[in-house]
Amino acid sequence: MGGFFGAVTKTDAIYDVFFGTDYHSHLGTYRGGMAAYDDVNGLQRKIHNIQNSPFRTKFENIFEEMKGRSAIGCISDTDPQPLLIRSKLGTYAICITGIINNADELIDKYLTDCGGHFDAMSGGGINRTEIVAALINQRKDFTEGIKFAQSVIDGSASILILCDNGNVIAARDKFGRTPVLIGKKEDSYCVSFEDFAYKKLEYVDEKELGPGEIVELSLDGVKQLAAPSDKLRICSFLWTYYGYPTSNYEGVNVETMRYRNGEIMAQNDINNGQKPDIDYVGGVPDSGTPHAIGYSNKSGLPFARPFIKYTPTWPRSFMPTNQKDRNKVAKMKQVPVHDLIKDKKLLFVDDSIVRGTQMRETVEFLYAHGAKEVHIRSACPPIMFGCKYLNFSRATSDMELIARSTIMELEGKEGFEHIEEYSDGSTERGKALRKSICEKLHFSSLEFQTIDGLIKSIGIEPCKLCTYCWNGRE
Repeated sequence: MGGFFGAVTKTDAIYDVFFGTDYHSHLGTYRGGMAAYDDVNGLQRKIHNIQNSPFRTKFENIFEEMKGRSAIGCISDTDPQPLLIRSKLGTYAICITGIINNADELIDKYLTDCGGHFDAMSGGGINRTEIVAALINQRKDFTEGIKFAQSVIDGSASILILCDNGNVIAARDKFGRTPVLIGKKEDSYCVSFEDFAYKKLEYVDEKELGPGEIVELSLDGVKQLAAPSDKLRICSFLWTYYGYPTSNYEGVNVETMRYRNGEIMAQNDINNGQKPDIDYVGGVPDSGTPHAIGYSNKSGLPFARPFIKYTPTWPRSFMPTNQKDRNKVAKMKQVPVHDLIKDKKLLFVDDSIVRGTQMRETVEFLYAHGAKEVHIRSACPPIMFGCKYLNFSRATSDMELIARSTIMELEGKEGFEHIEEYSDGSTERGKALRKSICEKLHFSSLEFQTIDGLIKSIGIEPCKLCTYCWNGRE
């Protein structure tokens, strides 16, 4: 994934952007970067590798190294950014969040039609942010350039630009897959992926950009450069998985959505006669925990934490690029509470089940410490399609998804014609999927949240939510 933060102030923006960007560290651990504009020094930029050390540590000297009355910062889980670009539109800094599926096609077309060049990285790859800049530069101004870039990109791109006059331009992806919010305080405006990031810096809500909306932040205020469309398709995973608990998207808080989601899952189990006889309900920390609290509250089963995640020195387990490393980090973080595991029947709620590798190791870990039964509930439906709009999943093939690979084992390619049945736990195909996954991963039982239950817990019109991962609907 990734996230960004920018600010325009009358004095020094570095403080706000440093802390505002740091508050996005849950969205990536690959590269961190900041760029600033100062009337004397012009544009400046710093990028650091944050794979083994957090953003705050790597940028702790930024107050001596950089100054400016406006600045932008980003946490990137892909390419280094922000980049400094010099073009006919002027010199500017740019960062993006999103994914470009047709990058090779766009590169070839640009090289053929424009005769330009790109700065190649090791191995010949091209920084995706530079591709977006190249597209923007083909038009007469930033507004038209951003519109053009978003129209030809297959995937998504929310864009933040720091201009050489100190103004900041922010653009939300054309379908609003990820949020872009504006905050305001005296003499200052900011733009952020996460609203709590600016509220901690004493900004208040100014507005949430609509899909495809483009605005310019200056000392004079927020100027709309392009109006939003009505085609919102915001990612549902924001609430179930990678959104921060204190964040609000489209007016819906992440933490309270997860409580509702857990309650709906518990009610489904009760209605279907599947409420298990267990000792404790627990969450797979961190994002599974509030779903589990909701399940516990509704079911009347006691909540407990049979194992604790040790986070002071271990990064988020999904961040390392190597699956083996991700598994190792996940295993090392799990510290058991023996009295809550030995001879106990447990139910755990996880935010999702993607490949199933980490969940299998978690369950084996629990059995190794004496658990009698381990039941699993997934806070979202079975993932049937790899995300093609955002970079939060590193799956290189849909067949890495345990739901899809299990269908292939059960029925072959013919099974993919019956995705909806496999997602539904009340059908014969749905029951077969769950039974097979239980056998593979050693679960005592397994159930998934339904699409309808997930949508209800978010509380937004279904047509405004992206549910592609679960049902393949655009």
